[in-house]
Amino acid sequence: MADYLVIVESPAKAKTIGKYLGKKYSVKASMGHVIDLPKSQMGVDVENDYSPKYITIRGKGPILKELKQAAKKAKRVYLAADPDREGEAIAWHLADSLNIDKDSKCRVVFNEITKQAIKDSFKHPREINTNLVDAQQARRVLDRLVGYNISPLLWKKVKKGLSAGRVQSVAVKMIIDRENEINAFEPQEYWSITAQLEKDGKNFEAKFTGINGEKKELSSEEEVNSVLEQMKGSSFQIDEVKRRERKRNPVVPFTTSSLQQEAARKLNFRAKKTMMLAQQLYEGIDIGKSGTVGLITYMRTDSTRISDTAKNETRDYIVEKYGEEYAGAQKEQKQSQNAQDAHEAVRPTSVLMTPKDVKQYLSRDQYRLYKLIWERLVASRMAPAVMDTMTVNMSNNGVEFRANGSKLKFAGFMKVYIEGNDDGKEEKDRLLPDLEEGEMTGESSIEPAQHFTQPPPRYTEARLVRTLEELGIGRPSTYAPTLDTIQRRGYVALEEKRFVPTELGTIVLELIEEFFPEILDVEFTASMESNLDSIEEGSNSWVGIIDDFYGGFEKRLKTAEEEMKEVEIKDEPAGEDCEKCGHEMVYKMGRYGKFMACSNFPECRNTKAIVKEIGVDCPKCKEGNIVERKSKKKRIFFGCDRYPECDFISWDKPIARSCPKCENMLVEKKSKKGTHVQCVECDYKEEQN
Repeated sequence: MADYLVIVESPAKAKTIGKYLGKKYSVKASMGHVIDLPKSQMGVDVENDYSPKYITIRGKGPILKELKQAAKKAKRVYLAADPDREGEAIAWHLADSLNIDKDSKCRVVFNEITKQAIKDSFKHPREINTNLVDAQQARRVLDRLVGYNISPLLWKKVKKGLSAGRVQSVAVKMIIDRENEINAFEPQEYWSITAQLEKDGKNFEAKFTGINGEKKELSSEEEVNSVLEQMKGSSFQIDEVKRRERKRNPVVPFTTSSLQQEAARKLNFRAKKTMMLAQQLYEGIDIGKSGTVGLITYMRTDSTRISDTAKNETRDYIVEKYGEEYAGAQKEQKQSQNAQDAHEAVRPTSVLMTPKDVKQYLSRDQYRLYKLIWERLVASRMAPAVMDTMTVNMSNNGVEFRANGSKLKFAGFMKVYIEGNDDGKEEKDRLLPDLEEGEMTGESSIEPAQHFTQPPPRYTEARLVRTLEELGIGRPSTYAPTLDTIQRRGYVALEEKRFVPTELGTIVLELIEEFFPEILDVEFTASMESNLDSIEEGSNSWVGIIDDFYGGFEKRLKTAEEEMKEVEIKDEPAGEDCEKCGHEMVYKMGRYGKFMACSNFPECRNTKAIVKEIGVDCPKCKEGNIVERKSKKKRIFFGCDRYPECDFISWDKPIARSCPKCENMLVEKKSKKGTHVQCVECDYKEEQN
């Protein structure tokens, strides 16, 4: 029988830790929380200092019984839940249930699951941090007071199954506000003039900047024609050549937020998937002879700090692999104002476990995420990249143009990693010929082009997470569940990987905005996060902070119960009749988005998926139309609407014209460079923007 009992959350974590601790330790999993607030009621006694009513979670009774029996037999019990507020709360509840003295040194925390980190943590157990527990308890109570009071009101006034949370409501508001901006946007016309130039057999381009030393914006074709009339000929005089060296500093290691953003950009991962894979890498992977090893540090963090050991190991690796000149001597990145800095950045537990070394032991997606995290850490400790840049100002009878060129002189950190961006474009060399002041360029073509300003883009998951973080809304552990919740409730939908609000989301938001404006106030929500942080720091009482909020909230709740009008969400006609009973089909909102259903429900339960025609005839059967569909994994594909009679499918979007070369089907192909049209049979290809 083992002398010591260690309790963690998951079996995977238990397996990894058990291997390091040896036979004297028995490591068991609680499977997350065993004690929590009840689901069927609010579970908060408002009249008694907001005292929470905790119960054993349904289904967790046998687990808790097993843990109690093991605790009775052990000489000592260690509680090793995750190193954050939620983990501290799990430890506190376990200590209470197992009759462990909360003031005893029963709490063990570690930021990485490696042999050395585990052994060191068990040498320095500590008491349960009640400030952390209080901060977590305050969040749970606050969310219950909001959700379990507003949600029943929405059920009564709108429809069943709705909810209203603090962070999720702000996220929905941001998405709706952005949609309103887009709808109200009025495009403004503007023009550009590009000169396609040549010097010594090398082609390059220059852009119009102004006239006679003054910058000028072109807003109409008349202004463009006036500029063109002023120009004489099609060659330019080189007025000024500026050459300089520009440094590009390396990125910092990942926080939870930046990891979710970069995984979305580079790997096309949803935030929820990123966190699931990161959890697996953190808890441990069996990598052959070395056994089960935690490959990354704890993945819920807003810190970019890394340990001295990690810095030194990474520097040694860089020097050995790339040379001394690639090893950087960076200043430490200043933490953001909202960062808790409780533990390190998300990084590999050892840079010596390269992606290539562990690839055979990981799933494809685990490998891709680990590679991203590994490369980010290595790049963060490398020297800056150095670019040679060249700016050339030229003129033609007072009409001024500018050409910019750049060339990578020293790759530095870019040899390993280049950070993605939201438009997917990567910086490339733009080479200019060797130009000198006073020279003339060769003959050129002048290309004016009309443009219109574009509305602000809809939020992607990455952009929304970044904005929430910048505003101080939520914390690392809340981003993924928030995005998941607002989609499951039907408040927003994803179209082409961007959030759009639904009618339901708009209605719910308007009601919350009318009766509970503080819930949607960004400054209020951010300040509440700061208040929760102050509880963790021990400088504020959690009961006092809840009380300050609840006084005004309770009054507004009573007003809403009396004055909020019932809202009837009418089903939108789908424009076709049910093929089973003849009644009208209507659009309904379900867990996975909109679908068509018979209006004669429940007598008729016929439902159909919504298909979107793209205006292209089926190239296979010549009778059907091509429609847009979604696979079980939510990937868009295109197929014939006569399926199953016709089984034509294409992952690329067909277009309504044939290949001019071979008469076969043309499709749109998307890549990081943009979209282009190509033939499915021959080598015909059209470039597009």
